[in-house]
Amino acid sequence: MSDTPPKIRLRGLSKAFGSKRVLDGVDLDVAAGQGTVILGGSGSGKSVTIKCILGLIEPDSGSIEIDGRDVLSMSRRQREEILDRCGMLFQNAALFDSLPVWENVCFKPLAQKRLTRAQARDKAAEVLARVGLAGSVGDLSPSELSGGMQKRVGLARAIAGDPDIIFFDEPTTGLDPIMGAVIDGLIVDVVRDLGATALSITHDMPSARRIATTAAMIYHGRIVWTGPASSLGQTGNAMVDQFARGEREGPIGMELRK
Repeated sequence: MSDTPPKIRLRGLSKAFGSKRVLDGVDLDVAAGQGTVILGGSGSGKSVTIKCILGLIEPDSGSIEIDGRDVLSMSRRQREEILDRCGMLFQNAALFDSLPVWENVCFKPLAQKRLTRAQARDKAAEVLARVGLAGSVGDLSPSELSGGMQKRVGLARAIAGDPDIIFFDEPTTGLDPIMGAVIDGLIVDVVRDLGATALSITHDMPSARRIATTAAMIYHGRIVWTGPASSLGQTGNAMVDQFARGEREGPIGMELRK
């Protein structure tokens, strides 16, 4: 058994919004240099978990460790330094319509004044090439791009700072099966080339198997199963297999709002 601590370790993570408890003691280890995917139905707490790690939401209790350091006990500056090493591919890419593609890709280093505009143009062309796009795409506006190209630009922005942790929020949403497989392939390639750790959330089972080594399922605010992503649909856990196969009958029933 390896003594290497996980890249990300969550223990007892809890969060409620009013009377609704979304996270109820989440425990999760994300291994360094690998891909981990969190599965779960809508409203199960997947996005809230990632937002807690990124500091967008403050948990009510529990701990978040990155590289063995407790993020929640850090000063704001220390926490920003940790998060500066993270990249994020948002659902639907979330590009800024008012900015050309190259400024979208290098938005963060430009905002932090780490690159001049000329340097940012060159950097954007370099990163766009890594996701299979010509440098000339940098002069287009997001509205001129197809959905698949927007995803690639979003991926380029996520890796522009050479992060060592990358978060992926439903990376194949809105894409046809072939383009989804292309995006997944690019994700695997760039994560491997960077030597990064990837944490994703998705409903797409083929995508989960392609981009992750380990899968975890969250249900009613708790992680109820972890195991190899390749086993999804054949885990022997009735709840996980029902979800992975998209079966109507099983231990997970449709919950009606009262």
